[in-house]
This record gives sequence, C-alpha cells and structure tokens, in this order.
Amino acid sequence: MTDLLITGSTLINEGKRSENDLLIRKGRIESIGPSLAVPHSCQVMDATGKLILPGLIDDQVHFREPGLTHKACIQTESMAAVAGGVTTFFEMPNVVPPTLNMEKIEEKCAIANRDSLANYAFFLGASNENLENIKDADPTKIAGIKVFMGSSTGNMLVDEEKVLEGIFRNAPTIIATHCEDTPTILANEEQARQKFGVNVPFSEHGNIRSREACLKSSSMAVELAKHENAKLHVLHISTAEELNLFEPEFDRITAEACVHHLWFEELSYSTLGSLIKCNPAIKKASDRDAIRRAVRDGRISILATDHAPHTWDEKQGNYFSAPSGLPLIQHSLLLMLEMCEQECFSIETIVERACHAPARLFQVEERGFLREGYWADIVIVNPSQNTSVQESELYSKCQWSPFPHMTFTNSIETTIVSGEIAYQDAKLNNACRGKRVNFSNHRR
Repeated sequence: MTDLLITGSTLINEGKRSENDLLIRKGRIESIGPSLAVPHSCQVMDATGKLILPGLIDDQVHFREPGLTHKACIQTESMAAVAGGVTTFFEMPNVVPPTLNMEKIEEKCAIANRDSLANYAFFLGASNENLENIKDADPTKIAGIKVFMGSSTGNMLVDEEKVLEGIFRNAPTIIATHCEDTPTILANEEQARQKFGVNVPFSEHGNIRSREACLKSSSMAVELAKHENAKLHVLHISTAEELNLFEPEFDRITAEACVHHLWFEELSYSTLGSLIKCNPAIKKASDRDAIRRAVRDGRISILATDHAPHTWDEKQGNYFSAPSGLPLIQHSLLLMLEMCEQECFSIETIVERACHAPARLFQVEERGFLREGYWADIVIVNPSQNTSVQESELYSKCQWSPFPHMTFTNSIETTIVSGEIAYQDAKLNNACRGKRVNFSNHRR
C-alpha cells in the first residue's frame, strides 16, 4: 500500500467545500489541510480542478452470490461499484440458499474477503421461521435485519403478524424493510390478466404493484416500529404518499430513495419496458418529483441503488416472466451528479445522503467521512469530462445498462478503497481488496 498525497482539489465533506490537500498513509487519512508537505517516498497526485468526495456507501445491493451467479457475483459487481465511486456495499440476503443465519453471513464474508474490490457487509434475512436466529445475531457483524414485508420470492416473505411483532421487538440492530402488500398486488395482477391476457404492457407495472400496496405495507412497518421502539429503515420509497410517514432528520424511523425512482417515471416504460421493471415499481412523474423534494428536505435520509442484475435474455420475457431488477451501481453517482446539473439537489446533499447518512444510520466505524484518522475511502470526480455509457466498458456481469447511449456530464476519475487505488483513469486494480465493515456495539 503506497502513501499518497492528493493536492489541488476541492473537498466536499460535512456540508462544506474546502481547498485542501489530503494525505493518506497506511490506508487512513492522516492529514487534511492547505499546502501539506510531501513526506518521504510518498506518491503525489495532482487533482487540480477535481472534486474529492467520501466514497459512497450503498446500503442496498443484490450481488447474487451464492446460487445466482449466472446473473452476477461479488467480484464483478464490486468491480462495477468501485468504477462508479462506491467504496462500501451492504448486500441483501435473497440468494440461494438465503442468508438466514450467522453461518451464512460468514460464508458470504469469506467470498467477499477473497473477491471484493470494495468494502462489504451483509444483511441477515428474516423469514417466518428464523426468529431465534435473529435474536441471536451479532449486531457488530451484520448490516442489519432485512424483512420482506408482504412481498418476496422463495421463503423470505414475512407475513405472519406474530413473527413480525417478534422481529420488531427483538431485532438487535436496525430493521430494513421492503414494503409492498402481496394480496393487493395479486388482486391487481388478476385484473390486468382479465384486461390484457398474457400481453400485459410494462407500463401497467406501477398500477399492478400499486401505490396502495406500498403505502399499506410501509404504514404497517412504521406503526410496528413505533409500538416496539424499533429502529426502522424503509427501503426504496416509490410514492409521494409514503413520504408523509417520515420526518426530516429523525434517526429511528428513516427512509431510502433509489436512483431509478429519482430518474425514471411512467413514460420511461415506452422506450425501456422490461429493462426498468423493478419492485417497487417506477411510478408517476409526480412521485419522482416528490421524492426529489424529500431528498432535499431530509425526509429521505439515504440515497442508494437497489442494484439487482438479471441477464439480458431473462429480461426479454413478457410482463409476467421478465424478472424485476436492474443494474445501476456503476453509474449511480454519475446519475446523482446529473440531477445536480438539473438543480434537483446539491452535491453537498449527495454527500450527506450517500456517504455520511449511511455511516451514521448504520453506525459504521471510521468510514463515510473525510476525517483525519478515518479509513481513506475516497472518490475523485472530474466535472470537466463526460462519460458515455458503452457496453464494452460495463463491469456488471449481465453486461447491459438501463442508460443505453446516455452521456453523463461528469466522470469518475479515481476510487480509493481503504487507502488503495481500486480504479483510476478507466482501469481497475484487480489486486485491490476491500475490508469487512465494522459496526458499533450499540445499534438497537
């Protein structure tokens, strides 16, 4: 690991911009200040005209390993992550077999230790049968407890009231929920079949996985959390109505928005169809705009991706056979910066919602900020260089993007993970390895 002095750049951190140098030694930020002296045998990187941000912490990804590695794996998706400025990911439990106990957590950590270019942590999944495993979970070794409330595949649907109460009462750490009500969705599916047969247009996805289904489930989660005094994080908000459940800057009941719900809206189905089919569904432009406002005012605490790759061939099916989910992580920061160009929110807000807030909410130790003594997780952005989406430059295993032919107005120049350059000038350092994230002892 080489010591590195970055000079000439603008640091964006904790709501402020500063013209400072940044010295990295032994994997950590040793000094931040103007005109730092160059230590002996230290590499110097001139970043004049560039922006230095903390590396992004993506609190919701699906890297498909183990069991679904024809779609993706930890190695390929962590490559896409660092190419996009994401230095830490929290991965979800709906793999094969699902991550329902600490033994499976450790197995996934072993894979990541071997293969991941980014720092990593994993959620413990909930089911109707594993309440005791949740009670016994070590909160310092998991990102949180993931609950599919009312909507899932396989055996990870949690729909028994007593089990949900037990999870919210006994979870040793934060509970992250996917909130959609299955009975509502099934009734909407039947109505769509009666109207369209098997040829349901993808534009109906937002009506089938409806705002009513989302609001009903999210409201239940919030009420449970209040009753049991649980720490709750509701993932991927997709409707304006759900935003009324949350208060700005409240740290016990929080919400996340994902970049595709901030960018696309129902008219996007006409050109992208199955490629933007996801759960919960992309809905109206008015929902997208309301979520953008909530990012600004703090009702949305965290920005993430819900990166969920499927193969191109899988996505070519009809409405009922094409799976939900899309690859996003390589372009998530660029997409957020594009929204800054459109004056949706500021780059300081991006850093707060995608770097600082995940570190605070999940109580990540020594990451998520540009602070002396913290691990050097850093992304350097060039605001003067465009990035065109090219299939040949995609790192996700599925090899397609929901942004075909798009040109972003910024570029990711360098990504540093735990003090090591993982990506620079459009080239990966495949020898880089991320570290397992450490969490605070006091997380309930």
